[in-house]
Amino acid sequence: MSGGLRVAADQDTGVAVVTLDRPERLNAIDLDLARALASCWQELRFDDTVRAVVLTGAGERAFCTGIDRGADVPQPRSPYMVDDPLLGIGPKANGLWTPVIAAVCGMACGGAFYLLGECEFIVADTSATFFDPHTTYGMVSAYESTAMAQRMPYGEAARMALMGTAERISARRAHEIGLVSELTEPGAAVAAAVRCATVIASYPPDAVQGTVRALWTAREASRAHSFAQAPALIALGNLPAGRQTELFTARHERTPGYRLR
Repeated sequence: MSGGLRVAADQDTGVAVVTLDRPERLNAIDLDLARALASCWQELRFDDTVRAVVLTGAGERAFCTGIDRGADVPQPRSPYMVDDPLLGIGPKANGLWTPVIAAVCGMACGGAFYLLGECEFIVADTSATFFDPHTTYGMVSAYESTAMAQRMPYGEAARMALMGTAERISARRAHEIGLVSELTEPGAAVAAAVRCATVIASYPPDAVQGTVRALWTAREASRAHSFAQAPALIALGNLPAGRQTELFTARHERTPGYRLR
């Protein structure tokens, strides 16, 4: 599949591995990749041979670093209409109830949470780190914080969102607080996720998908309510794009420093 996405399906096990394939950009999501992800999930809705999915990123440095800052996303003037290209990149946003397991190595930050928030669970190796850079650059973390507040204790989600680039959650800490369900040695996250997916894919798919749908129902109402408020919060709280760029440039002109916990 084009657009910076690779899909490999094993017909014997019923497991597909979906790989974000822009390692030179730390698997950041541009508009082409956003469209490819939506298309991938929509196609999998009609593929009965795939009964479980593993989502990962190419390379060792990052699972995904969110929106590609080079992507040109024009915005309406109204605060009630924020055009966010990442809102449609997740499996649930595209009506896919085949279970998806995330396999994370390296950085997972910002817009990566749109994907992690719609996976059933996360397997990570010890190189994984999780952080949210929005506040550092004068941006509101709305959709991302909603997704993470449903996956981890409120205080941990709040600390990650508010500390910005000054702090990263280590894989071990993520495992301790329940964000990560299994911790592996470096390079072993995909294999561990595939093992789980293979077990799940061996079960009757209607029962599995019904269970995924039931689990998602428990989160759906609060998520929809929070997302409905997000456009206005972003419009009110975000600095102008030029000022965001200034903060980003100033931050990266000096040696980046952060605390790992």
